[in-house]
Parts: sequence; structure tokens; C-alpha cells
Amino acid sequence: MKVSDYYYNRKTIQTGILHIGVGNFHRAHQAFYTNQLLKDEDQYSWGICGACLLPSDEKIVTNLKSQDLEYTLTVCGRDGNDEVYKIGAINDLIWAIKAPQNLLNKIADSNTRIITLTITEGGYNLDKATNEFILNNESIQHDLKNPESPTTVFGFIAEGLRLRKSNVNGSITILSCDNLQHNGNTARNAFSAFIEAQDKDLAEWVQQNVTFPNSMVDRITPVTTAEDVKKLNEKSGIADKAPVYCEDFAQWVIEDNFVAGRPAWERVGVTFSKDVTAYENMKLSLLNASHTLLSYPSFLAGYRKVDEAMHDQDIVSFIRSFMDIDITSHVPAPEGVNLDEYKQTLIERFANSSVSDQISRLCSDGISKFPVYIMPNLMKMINHEQDLSRVAFLIAVYRHYLKYKVDDNGLSYEIAEPWITPEDQELISSDNPLDFLNISAFRSINLGTVSTFSTPYISFTERIKNEGIKPVLQSIIVQPKISS
Repeated sequence: MKVSDYYYNRKTIQTGILHIGVGNFHRAHQAFYTNQLLKDEDQYSWGICGACLLPSDEKIVTNLKSQDLEYTLTVCGRDGNDEVYKIGAINDLIWAIKAPQNLLNKIADSNTRIITLTITEGGYNLDKATNEFILNNESIQHDLKNPESPTTVFGFIAEGLRLRKSNVNGSITILSCDNLQHNGNTARNAFSAFIEAQDKDLAEWVQQNVTFPNSMVDRITPVTTAEDVKKLNEKSGIADKAPVYCEDFAQWVIEDNFVAGRPAWERVGVTFSKDVTAYENMKLSLLNASHTLLSYPSFLAGYRKVDEAMHDQDIVSFIRSFMDIDITSHVPAPEGVNLDEYKQTLIERFANSSVSDQISRLCSDGISKFPVYIMPNLMKMINHEQDLSRVAFLIAVYRHYLKYKVDDNGLSYEIAEPWITPEDQELISSDNPLDFLNISAFRSINLGTVSTFSTPYISFTERIKNEGIKPVLQSIIVQPKISS
């Protein structure tokens, strides 16, 4: 297979972007776009310095550094034709566990004009019900009291900006690339709350010198397993310790609000807009919400790959009904976008067997995902007196997934929920299904008092336990409404 090399001399590339969170998505999305742009000589100042903050990042740091930070990206076509790209856009990599001062210096460096973030939906440390920054978090308290030895992204950026301010190194943009509606506003609120609590002078400087554009990102990028590494390297013919693969669809829409300049990403397909709200709402409400909708029922039914689940017509009908009946009326289409075509493309993307995303990845961190992907539209559905059966079923399935940890085939599994609190765990363990509706993910709505939700929800919890996932799912498809 032909490998597309990058067509620039990496030695001539300067670092203009610092990216925090060098995971697969960043390397398949932002780094890919930037790699394609760096072929233009007038863009040579926009190389990427990656930054990793966690002890668990040691493997990716070691692997990338062992191959001069180059890696391969395999783009898997829905038509079965794949393309392999060699990516060289990351020209520096800092592991803050070993070199914290290097990261602070990079934030302060006048050549660094943009900080991009992929720290996950839960990484902004916001209360799920109030959306306020959680100042009493133990790690946050450490960083507030020990600014010169930070451990969190908030502590590092605050101290780096303080050094930048002291050195008079100019303004900077912080660009969130996480799946949150109004993610720039979320980043501004989170970082501003931390900095205000730590250093009011710095908070005033940030207000005048830092911009936080909103953005919408989209590209399905699975976790890369050891088996994947072997297959990808056989396909590319390159011995890559850190290959990535992704789907052939990619989208990036960014609010054009960069205080210190930006790359000309529009040359490689990025859309710049004055307002990205419609794009955000479309993607989070249809793609991300549908991913959540398919994940837990599919997993408990015994599926482990998304494309395998999408061969089950009951699951496809469930997702399509959710999109068409429950959600579309709440999604104004961005200019030039046909929602019917967008939804059909989503079904095709989910069924892409070349990507074969892991359902366990979609199931992870539901505590952070439900408040972002499900609850805003659920409130609209309640206010419009819509049928709530599909969402009630989803939340009943989520309870079963967290509480029993055994699928319908009798196979046990581990859950990945890093933001579950001890209080959440008690509510999950309760035998009263109404208690589950008080976990942190759902506190924006008092679901227990909404009878059109709680009645079918309670019925579903019992039926799932007694009958299994598939019979209950099939009954929703045949008879969408449940009478009390």
C-alpha cells in the first residue's frame, strides 16, 4: 500500500501550537489537519509541541520519542479502500511528569500562540448539575496552594501564563477540541475560575490577553490495540510503535477568534465561522447522543464492535427512531447542511467495518457524557411533551450496565467511569431504581418527578433484569409508547 509522506522539512518547522492531551483523536484530527497544511512554506511556524500530564502517558511518550515523533495514520474508507499517511506535525513532546518546567516554559514562550486541548468531557472539573468549577477538588486545592509545582492542566496553564505575563510575551489563544457544546466558553469558565481563585492580577491579564474560541470536532478514532498495531504495520509496511487509525470522515468548525494569529487551516478543509453553535448542536445531539444510545444496549446484548452492532436491524431502528422522532426537531440545520443526508451518513459511518470501533470506548465515562449529549435535549423533549420511552430505556440500560456488570451472555466486564463519586456509587448500588436518577450525571433534571419518564423507566429496569436487553428493545421498536 502506498504511504503518503509529508512534503516538508521538519527541521525548518517552528512550534506555534502547544497541544495538551496527545491521544489518538488529536493525532488523527488536529495533527492530521496541521500536517496537511505544513506543505505550505508560509505555514512553517505552526508545528505542534505535544504535552502529556499523566503517569499513564509514559508509553505513548516513549514510543513516539523512539521514532522521532513520527507516526502513521491509516484512514479507513467506507468503500473498503484505506489510505496511510505519515505524520510529522508534532515536532516536540513534553512529559510533564518528568519535565514540568519545560511545559511551563513552552506555555510562556512567545512563539507559542495557541494552546489546544483534548482533555475529555470530564477534564474541565465542572459540577454536573451546576456547571460550576469544583474548587474543593484535592488536586485543584494542591495547585491553588502550590502554584510553582502544578499537577493539573489548570495549574500548569495558570503558572505558564503567569510566567508569560511576567516576561511580556504577549497574548495567546486556548482552543478546546473536546466534545462539549460551547467548549470554548466551558474552557474559559473553568480556567478563569481557577485563576481567579489563585491570582486576581493574572485573572485580569487573562481577561485582556487570552481568547477561547468555540469549536466542533468530528472524526471517529478507536483505541489502538496490540492486534491493531500489528495489522496496521503490515498494511503500511512501517514498523510504527504508535500507529493510529480512523474513519474517512473528518470535520472541524472553529470560531474565528484568535488573538495571536492562527494557521490557515481553511486551506485543508477546516471551516471558520462567527458562530459554531448550530454545528455543535447537530454533532452532539445526533452523532454523540446516538453513540451513547447504541453503546450500552449493544454491549449488554453481547456486541463488542460498533460495526457488528450495526448489522442488528433492531439497534439500527432504535438509533434512527431516536434521531428522527426524538431529536431532529431540536436541531436547526447549519447553513448548507441537509439533516437527512447527515443522519444517513452517520449510520454509514457507524457501520464502517474498516474502523470497527470498540463499544467499550463508547461506554466509558458515561457520567461525563450524559450531561453533555443526552440531558439538554431530554429537557426539551419533556417541555414539548414528547414520547420519552427511548431515553427512559437508555437510562434504565445504563443503570443495569453500572449496577450488575454482567451482560446477557453471562460475561462479566469492567467499567471505566473515572468521575463516579462515592455518593454516585451508593445510588447505583441501591435496589430502588428511582435512586439512580439522582446520580451526578442526571441532576440537571429532577427525573423522578417527571411521571412520563419515571413510569416507563421503572418498568424498563425490571423488564431488562427479568427478560434481557433484546426483548425489551424489540418491544420499543414495535410499540414506542408505554402506558402506565
